[in-house]
Amino acid sequence: MAKRSPDGHPVSSGVVSLDRQILALAVPALGALVAEPLFVLVDSAVVGQLGTVQLGGLALAGTVLSTAVGLCVFLAYATTAGVARALGAGRRAQAARLGVDGLWLGAALGTLLAVALWTTAPTLVTALGAPAHVVPHAVAYLRWSAPGLPGMLVVLAATGALRGMLDTRTPLRVAAGGAVLNAVLSVVLVLGVGMGVAGSGLGTAVAQLLMGAVLARAVLRDARTLGAARRPSTVGLLSGLRSGGPLLARTGSLRLAVLLAAWVAAGLGAVALAGHQVVGAVWGLCAFALDALAIAAQALVGHELGAGDLRATRATLSRLLQWGVGAGAVLGIVAGAGGWWLATLFTDDPDVRRAVAAALVVVAVSLPVAGWVFVLDGVLIGAGDGRYLAVVGMVTLLAYAPVALAVRSAAPTGAAGLVWTWAAFAGVFMLARAVTTGLRAAGTGWMRTGA
Repeated sequence: MAKRSPDGHPVSSGVVSLDRQILALAVPALGALVAEPLFVLVDSAVVGQLGTVQLGGLALAGTVLSTAVGLCVFLAYATTAGVARALGAGRRAQAARLGVDGLWLGAALGTLLAVALWTTAPTLVTALGAPAHVVPHAVAYLRWSAPGLPGMLVVLAATGALRGMLDTRTPLRVAAGGAVLNAVLSVVLVLGVGMGVAGSGLGTAVAQLLMGAVLARAVLRDARTLGAARRPSTVGLLSGLRSGGPLLARTGSLRLAVLLAAWVAAGLGAVALAGHQVVGAVWGLCAFALDALAIAAQALVGHELGAGDLRATRATLSRLLQWGVGAGAVLGIVAGAGGWWLATLFTDDPDVRRAVAAALVVVAVSLPVAGWVFVLDGVLIGAGDGRYLAVVGMVTLLAYAPVALAVRSAAPTGAAGLVWTWAAFAGVFMLARAVTTGLRAAGTGWMRTGA
């Protein structure tokens, strides 16, 4: 089967180089990834006008909401892999069918999560230790944003389906439109109508539901064109849960590692904790860029394996690794050389600035390894190797945990403590992931062909 461009049109491999295919998928994917954090930034800026207590409620509630949605990212990953493999095998109707099943699964899980979040919002907020005057605002945001959860998870599933079809431009356009709509709704509902934090939650819910509807329409349109059923399939829904389960475990291990790093920093004093927030923000921005390459890897590798072209799969893997390591090196140079300047954007405290600048040197050295890890993660997800990723996710977490505990108990406070915190996370944890994914990619066990 001929390769297809990100718009779904057949192209000749002699006309579109592998590099152009990677960029055509990765650049729009990066735009869509960056658009999502704009929701949080805009909401924070608007709610911040109401006062510190309201902003604290938003921060706490936003953490709960982002964690719930983040754990469901398997909806995007599993759907991308399945759709890409079916497309590569020439089974376009099956590819569309998998996308439809992903939509229904996202809507069902989103509805369950919405009900659970609405019901347990006060309990969750109190359990997280929110001060009494912050609790009402956090609960208000959670309850007004909860109806948007079906939309949020449909967005994940639909985005995964479109990526599997080698289309990352449609999700970019919808994400950009959703970010603009959310900004308008946030200002109108919070400041104009006077709903307060609840207005921010409602604006997010409305924007996400509309984004989900637009993306779902694109997936359903493809299904209709290709003659695939648009009703849910019990077999398809169960298959989605089976393939998504290991990816859920893998994501859980990553989030536990991030939380463990924050816990370590918190035990090393206020300077280390404040610096950790800044360094984490820089790391997150770099992760978005590298994750865009991982998304390209999911789609391209899934497509090549579906087509049964092992030689092309190896060539794609090799080139993507070069892109990942190279991008990581460039980002590392920027982060390391600009560490002090970046620190001044976040804080006036000279101690925190020194801590951030020093820790960013560690981050700079580790980013090429991170680029390797992100790409291989995407490759193995695209190959449908979720079970392996789930197992080694727990293995790498177990390898990192003793080092993290040692840093918390023995490292000095302040800048040195922050450096050791990031040496453990960006160094030991990422290196462990590089070894486990690299060993797998070097073999052939993950290279299962066909749809």
